Amino acid sequence: MAKYLAEALNIIQFRDYCPNGLQVEGRAEIKRLVTGVTASQALLEAAQDAGADAILVHHGYFWRGEDARVIGTKHKRLKLLLTHDINLFAYHLPLDAHPEFGNNVQLARQLGLTPSGRFGDDQLGWLGSVTDPLVKTVGDLAAVIERCLKRVPVLIGDPAQPLASIAWCTGAAQNMLGDAIAAGAGVYISGEISEPTVHLARESGVAYLAAGHHATERYGVQALGQHLAERFGLQHQFIDIDNPV
Repeated sequence: MAKYLAEALNIIQFRDYCPNGLQVEGRAEIKRLVTGVTASQALLEAAQDAGADAILVHHGYFWRGEDARVIGTKHKRLKLLLTHDINLFAYHLPLDAHPEFGNNVQLARQLGLTPSGRFGDDQLGWLGSVTDPLVKTVGDLAAVIERCLKRVPVLIGDPAQPLASIAWCTGAAQNMLGDAIAAGAGVYISGEISEPTVHLARESGVAYLAAGHHATERYGVQALGQHLAERFGLQHQFIDIDNPV
């Protein structure tokens, strides 16, 4: 599985903040796969209860600059995986960018967006338009996000602003707002928002919709897990550990 995913997600293309691939080795044979957004203790325990042989996540471990010591929560998490011989696979930027299973393309399908181009480092940002002709304003788009993602987005801008080109990048991609503006977007959707983002959105006239880091990144890992289940004959279960951010 590690070899297949390395090739399918083209992991060598990305200069990432963490290792992509098999992060914790468990049993050799995988029959039951659990997917989730983040390898939190809650997900690990739920996966263990579900009888998982492997867990595949978007947010794994061993991030650049983190404390390397195996103590505290890190010790607790690794102990569970190693004690129960469960594999942990994690794919960060490769899963954001992938044209079929990626977070960005999967979010577009959830929201009814038609992609037309890409922008930014590693082409992580996406450009496109709304498919539904009844979705005409930024406020209409915010309502679509609320309905599809089950959370109210933070909207910076005029809800009555007509929709022009839409840019999006899931997760903590608020720093790509400048790239979206340069790419000609009139609206930018991301997961998180920071204090400077508000001012840039207001001053540029580009509406900003922060739809939630977790909420925007639930779909890529599900699509990838289902693909692996079909390709390798696995049982697959997505477990959503709620996160308000």
